[in-house]
Amino acid sequence: MDKYNIPGVRTFEFTKIIGLENIEFGRNVLIDDFVLIYAKNKIKIGNYVHIACFTSITGGEKFEMGDFSGISQGCRILTGTEDFKFWGFGNPTIAERYRNTERAPICLGRFCLIGANSVILPGVTIGEGATVGACSVVSKNLDPWGIYVGNRKVGERDREGVLKTYERFLHELASGADDKRA
Repeated sequence: MDKYNIPGVRTFEFTKIIGLENIEFGRNVLIDDFVLIYAKNKIKIGNYVHIACFTSITGGEKFEMGDFSGISQGCRILTGTEDFKFWGFGNPTIAERYRNTERAPICLGRFCLIGANSVILPGVTIGEGATVGACSVVSKNLDPWGIYVGNRKVGERDREGVLKTYERFLHELASGADDKRA
């Protein structure tokens, strides 16, 4: 069953998308059951993207997810949140003037992978090819092709290998090969 019947996108019975008119979808996108996307602002999801179960994308600001990227289960993409450290009350039942809300766009580059139960905070750009380990909290920009646990870089991803696979994929696609999963 495809709940939303969006061309090039596969969704399920318990996928929840609010603000569908604010979302631009690529093709070959898979959004699992129990994903919540609340699009108060522009969201752009690239080609060949997977968003796994129990992930939420919320906060009221822009979000962009590059081609060939994936978000593992249980992740939180927060384009808006409350700053509890200072003067604000911090809850949506209170008028905005009494809250210390931070909203900023989030961008995931092409070939990014976000590990299970990770949290991406407002204003973060995750560079092309970067990988984030499970249970990370990402509060600052991540360089392209890095492997990160939290905000700490622990290694480099095989950029040449990924791009070589990408070129092979494009060549096979151009020659008429089926681009669906086997």
